[in-house]
Amino acid sequence: MEKISIAAVQMVSEPEVAANLAVAGELIARAAGEGARLVALPEYFCILGMREGDKVAVREADGSGPIQDFLAAAAARHKIWLAGGSVPLVCADPGKVRNTCLVFDDAGRRVARYDKIHLFGFELGEERFQESRTIEPGSAVVTVDAPFAKLGISICYDLRFPEMYRKMGEVDIILVPSSFTATTGRAHWELLLRARAVENQAYVLAPAQGGLHKNKRETHGHSMIIDPWGTVLAELAGGPGVISAEADPVKLAQVRRSLPALIHRVL
Repeated sequence: MEKISIAAVQMVSEPEVAANLAVAGELIARAAGEGARLVALPEYFCILGMREGDKVAVREADGSGPIQDFLAAAAARHKIWLAGGSVPLVCADPGKVRNTCLVFDDAGRRVARYDKIHLFGFELGEERFQESRTIEPGSAVVTVDAPFAKLGISICYDLRFPEMYRKMGEVDIILVPSSFTATTGRAHWELLLRARAVENQAYVLAPAQGGLHKNKRETHGHSMIIDPWGTVLAELAGGPGVISAEADPVKLAQVRRSLPALIHRVL
């Protein structure tokens, strides 16, 4: 790993893909202009529809479509590594999508695809979510060797399943693009992010949706960058914006050397 600036983009995405891509483009440009070499977008950055099925209507074939073209072009234009939050991709079931994080290198080449494994289900009073109605789960844990760091890729609800991160092996930066609800976010978001950073002794880069959306859904926001000791280096409470911090290999090595928990693992 080498010392780099990493950035998380926070959004309050709308039902219209074109409008979201325009906002994402501006925020990516801001992050790159501030020196970020790795930029991550939140889950559903490209669409947060009025109904759960709206993302199915705009799904793209793997490797082709305006959302994927936008990500590749933005990465190449700004010469950054770009993690595309999540993109709805075609799957075997015509009524569902794969909720997919795509990573592009600084030449605009796609270097990784991760399909969200764990699908959110929640019921509390009037608040109900069941992602399995419109999303087909993935099954493979994905890491990618960037020139500057080894990245582990996850999406939102995956955060609650620590065994998934153990399967990644030793990674330097964990990506967690998310769209946490306000209810679950207030209770668990920071707690879980810091736990994943500490137990895996890795940086955590967690861009989020953050605000009241047109569909009346409220997302928690609080995009964060956390170091391997569990310290929050940067945070954005609500609204669209960018946060950045340095991922430092010296800090990473120091934590792993002084508290070699990864070596001490038995199970």
